[in-house]
Amino acid sequence: MTHEIVIAGFGGQGVLSLGKILAYSGLMENKEVSWMPSYGPEQRGGTSNVTVIVSDEKVSSPVVNQYDIVIALNQPSLDKFAPRVKKGGILIYEPNGIHTKTTRDDIRIYSVDATEEALKLGNDKAFNMIILGGLLKIVPVVKLDSVVAGLKKSLPERHHKLIPMNEEAIKIGMTAIKQEN
Repeated sequence: MTHEIVIAGFGGQGVLSLGKILAYSGLMENKEVSWMPSYGPEQRGGTSNVTVIVSDEKVSSPVVNQYDIVIALNQPSLDKFAPRVKKGGILIYEPNGIHTKTTRDDIRIYSVDATEEALKLGNDKAFNMIILGGLLKIVPVVKLDSVVAGLKKSLPERHHKLIPMNEEAIKIGMTAIKQEN
């Protein structure tokens, strides 16, 4: 079992954090992982992406040209990475700000309205955990218990009080994901 995943969006959407939590969660299950961020000099508003590989076998290289799963959180990311989903792979996107959807019919396509769900929850910082919940619903890359352990490992201790809210956001994402095709 190997999952090659790219998560892409604007800085400030929690792209890199989402990738880091996913990688730590894989480590909690004694899986082989790779976490390779890529971002411009801007912290907020610029584009960023992270490649995460979670596998039962050694990861030979963190460099990936085609992905099993693409998570696109804005139009530029959708435009750049949708063509790089492997045939039969999965595209998950956040529909806010998406004007042109992909026309590919050789992949499974899902949407998660994380913006709306985060607003309902009253916490815009839950956005990335809602996305993670959507991913875990359709591809259980890691278990929810491992994500909680990964959150404890990746968050500073002063933020551990936020873990129950993050767990709730993941569960919301699991119900909010919708298949498009």
